[in-house]
This record gives sequence, structure tokens and C-alpha cells, in this order.
Amino acid sequence: MFEIGDNIVYPMHGVGIIKAIEEKEISGEKQQYYVIKMLISNMQVMIPTGKILSSSIRPVTDIIALKHITHIFLHGESDRLLPWKQRYKVNTDKIKTGKIQEGAEVVRDLKRMKKERALNTSEKKMFDNAHEFLISELRLIKGITENQIKIFC
Repeated sequence: MFEIGDNIVYPMHGVGIIKAIEEKEISGEKQQYYVIKMLISNMQVMIPTGKILSSSIRPVTDIIALKHITHIFLHGESDRLLPWKQRYKVNTDKIKTGKIQEGAEVVRDLKRMKKERALNTSEKKMFDNAHEFLISELRLIKGITENQIKIFC
């Protein structure tokens, strides 16, 4: 599915690059693994090639999908009526999907709330992480301009 040099997005970890595909023997069983260098945390992750689909790892979004995401980010509605614990769970679930649209919605909603009042510690950390994941992916999209990235800042 992926090749060495491909940029990927790993939910809850951010963007990375496939550095190698290696065969390892663990517990007497040989398997091939993707060796992924995570760009934000600077750590290395190994995922069995057979479990890549269930891990929700995906390729970096393309410029065409970005137009839709930008529209949702700028014009989508935020649900401000949820109690913070319920909102935190909803936002965590969105981030876990690994979908850029869901992550952008979390950033959008928390950014709007942040303008109205201070976020609590948990939501501030969530905002910072989601924002960093989003921006790091945007920087890898082929054909994106700095002005398009600034929309999300």
C-alpha cells in the first residue's frame, strides 16, 4: 500500500515518512513492517504491513480535498452547547479517526472558543496538539501555498 519515502498521517501521532520496509522475526514469526519516522515527536514506529489498514494510517491529503476542508473550517458551525466533558470526548473521537476534516473541525471549534474565553487545561492541550498535527500535514500537501496554511493559524 505504501512505499519507502511516502508521507503518511498516523492518528494521534501526526505526520511521518515511511523510511523502510523491513522483515523482522518476533516470537518466532516473520513479518514485514513499515518503519515510520514521526516528524513531530521524532520517534520511530514499526507497524506490521498486514495491520496498516486497521491502524487508520493514511496518505497525506491532496490539494483538491483541501478546498473542501478550508470551506468547512471557515464556514462550518460549532456546537457550543455541549458540556465540556462531552465536548472533550467528541473532539477526542474526531482526532482518533485521523481524518484531516475531523481534526480541522476540532481546531476550528476550540479556536473559536479560545477567542471567547480561556480554554481549560485539557482543551488547551488538545487544541495545541490538534493544531500542530493539522499544520504539519498541511505543510506536506503538494501545491499548497503559505496563504492557504495561514487560514488555519
